[in-house]
Amino acid sequence: MLQPATIKFLKDLKKNNNKPWFEKNKTIYLDAKEDMDQFVQQVIDGLKKIDPDIGALQPKDCTFRIYRDVRFSKDKTPYKTNMGASFNRGGKKVPTAGYYFHCEPGGQSMAGGGLWMPMPPHLAKVRQEIDYSFDEWKKITGNRNFLKIFPKGVEGIELLSRPPKGYDEENPAIEFLKMKCFIVSRDLTDADLQSRSLLKEVLKTFSAMKAFIDFLNRSMD
Repeated sequence: MLQPATIKFLKDLKKNNNKPWFEKNKTIYLDAKEDMDQFVQQVIDGLKKIDPDIGALQPKDCTFRIYRDVRFSKDKTPYKTNMGASFNRGGKKVPTAGYYFHCEPGGQSMAGGGLWMPMPPHLAKVRQEIDYSFDEWKKITGNRNFLKIFPKGVEGIELLSRPPKGYDEENPAIEFLKMKCFIVSRDLTDADLQSRSLLKEVLKTFSAMKAFIDFLNRSMD
């Protein structure tokens, strides 16, 4: 579970997203960061039993800075109002499929993951693998437990309006081939974040998507 003080800090930051307030509450932020790091370490310890590729990671390999890069953004608020962690083989900067935990009080928290906006060569390989191994893909994404945890199924976020080059509209996998990324997610409430069962539920979520992650990463190897 995450501590109530961590949730409160993120809620307060959303209302006071400015440098003077943040500096005044820097100690509270550091406590919240430590709380998140401890939880991330617990996730790593549990997840490595499910996916050994994750075992060598440390929290610093998974968590993100709270400071926003505002150079090219119209939104100049300096801080993120969430804390997230990406569990990818090799760490958060490696462009492979992985698991993700997002803590953003107020209805935006989730556990899930997949492959986010891969580069064109990687995307082409994934599409090819889905086309070649569509029966396997359907078995993974249509699994009863998979759909129980991820009722929205695989989300593409942005879809092509026409089939990608080399495929036609009649392809049985066309709904997936039009996707630009491959994501699954499970919503978490603020109560979930502070529940003693949070770690168990996050690991159960990640376990349900292991075959999905393996398929995506195999496609790009």
